[in-house]
Amino acid sequence: FHVTDQVGHKLTDKGLVHHIQQALCEARSSKGISNDIELQSCNELPRSKVSLSVLNFALELTMRDQPGLFSDISATLLGLGFNVSSATAWTHNERVACIIHLEDANELGPIHDAESLAHVQDELQKAIKARDGEEERKRVRLRLRSFAAGRNHTERRLHQMMYADGDYERCGAWQDEKEKNGCEGIEVSVGRYAEKGYWVVNVRSRDRPKLLFDTVCVLTDMQYEVFHAAITSNTSMADQEYFVRPKGSLNLNNESERQKLTLCLIAAIERRVSHPKGLKVDIRAENRSGLLSKVTRVIRENGLSITKVDIGVEGETAIGSFYLKNCSGEDVNPNIAELVRGETGGSVIANYISPHSLPKPVSSSGRSCMHKTNSSQATPKLSLGTMLWSQLECLSNNFRSH
Repeated sequence: FHVTDQVGHKLTDKGLVHHIQQALCEARSSKGISNDIELQSCNELPRSKVSLSVLNFALELTMRDQPGLFSDISATLLGLGFNVSSATAWTHNERVACIIHLEDANELGPIHDAESLAHVQDELQKAIKARDGEEERKRVRLRLRSFAAGRNHTERRLHQMMYADGDYERCGAWQDEKEKNGCEGIEVSVGRYAEKGYWVVNVRSRDRPKLLFDTVCVLTDMQYEVFHAAITSNTSMADQEYFVRPKGSLNLNNESERQKLTLCLIAAIERRVSHPKGLKVDIRAENRSGLLSKVTRVIRENGLSITKVDIGVEGETAIGSFYLKNCSGEDVNPNIAELVRGETGGSVIANYISPHSLPKPVSSSGRSCMHKTNSSQATPKLSLGTMLWSQLECLSNNFRSH
């Protein structure tokens, strides 16, 4: 891997390199161990105050996206005596997935009351039914999970949730519409290399942070093993080529599975950047009970919808970002920042964004193990021709997804 930091500089911090090494060693040593513990039922929650308080509880929710949803959820949780210590939500193809970490609203700390915690799912289901009806309530996926501290990765879990919810199913139908709106499409092709028993997956898209992570996540979730890979990102575009095989199978003749893989790759890449032009509102304020409920209420009352949210707590300070769009299709009025500041009493900064806004291009080395590619050269086309054996040979140590 030829890598740079976020501003395109070489990695010179030995502490960072050591951290990466330690993380890889930990991942290898914990191979085969589940990273989280799923509670099968709210009735099985531990009743001991000691065992309950050391667990990190998170509410997971996938459902149809709609204006005011986050406001209703946060208000319901506050009414049940819970505060949101951190929350992350993604929206894609009119579906939403969110992970909400809970704490005691009165003490802003660990939850001790298992009895009230057991009612969270039932009360939220009732609120969803009252809002959207019985049919939508049946489609909602809602669960309470407990995680060992530091062992879960939120974005990894969001990919799993949206994949399970089937957000990829509408990608094909929406591709033409996205191109009409000025969004450059993602090119994915899946071909056969029958002689060696591989599917060859080629992906071309705009380059951005975490692109490789998003791609590998979906290959892992779909139970594909990656035997060889070649990735280049010398310009604003990135090319990825993977030689994969369905885990435990050599069947490459399943056309429906090939189409599903194509749609799932498009969905995984789109989830971070598929939102229309809008306003990003960054807040930094004193953490107090009901803060999220107040902010989302202001957003809702001004006819705005949240397309993405990421908020958490550092010490006694709440820090977060809200990505907003106008439900009427007009530009978001930046005055919303002043209204949010009035509710939080903290620092609020608003910036217009576009779905494909990227940092200024920086010089980076190619990731071909054959040679260092000059950034002024055109991005090499990844094919099964002359590049095949050179890539297979220099990547002889299998790059497997875990």
